[in-house]
Amino acid sequence: MEEGLPRMRRRYTAGRLLERDLAADPFDEFRAWLHDAVAAGLAEPNAMVLSTVGADGQPSSRTVLLKGIDDGGFVFFTNRGSRKALEIEANALVSLCFPWIAMERQVLVCGAAATVPRAASQAYWVTRPRESQVGAWASRQSTVIGGRDELEAAAADVARRYPGDVPLPEFWGGYRVEPSSIEFWQGGLARLHDRLRYRREDAGWVVERLSP
Repeated sequence: MEEGLPRMRRRYTAGRLLERDLAADPFDEFRAWLHDAVAAGLAEPNAMVLSTVGADGQPSSRTVLLKGIDDGGFVFFTNRGSRKALEIEANALVSLCFPWIAMERQVLVCGAAATVPRAASQAYWVTRPRESQVGAWASRQSTVIGGRDELEAAAADVARRYPGDVPLPEFWGGYRVEPSSIEFWQGGLARLHDRLRYRREDAGWVVERLSP
């Protein structure tokens, strides 16, 4: 075992999370927590770990950026030929984890992902910096390439091809994760963490406390 790892620990003292303090709607609670993360100056507060499962049963995780909370769902954008997108196509069940460790907080979303309409992808696409648009065209995400030179050459080719506006690629777009549950985790003293989970039931939500 790596020396020092067994002794790495932190005492969680930031606060408590009690049922009476929760908003009735989990999205209102999430927006409040996200506001706190932004106000605290956390780097990339909208970063979330997206986990998917392949056809072989192998889970995979990567960090993506939350770009919207739309009609009761969490929205992100990616290459639709990527590993994550292909796994979602085969199995729509995913999880999202917001690891706000500096605030001794975490949010875990479990639900199903579906593509958003192209108009929604277009609306987001035009807000992206040009270099990000060019990079999206140049990358055949998750495929094996020969080296970085190949990637940079592809980006240069795209930039020459589109000297003005860069169009939205057919292979790029958004996904919306509609949650079946949203768990809010607050670190606690003596590892007695607070875990409160909203679980969708019929047309509403029930709140459950989970043992840490």
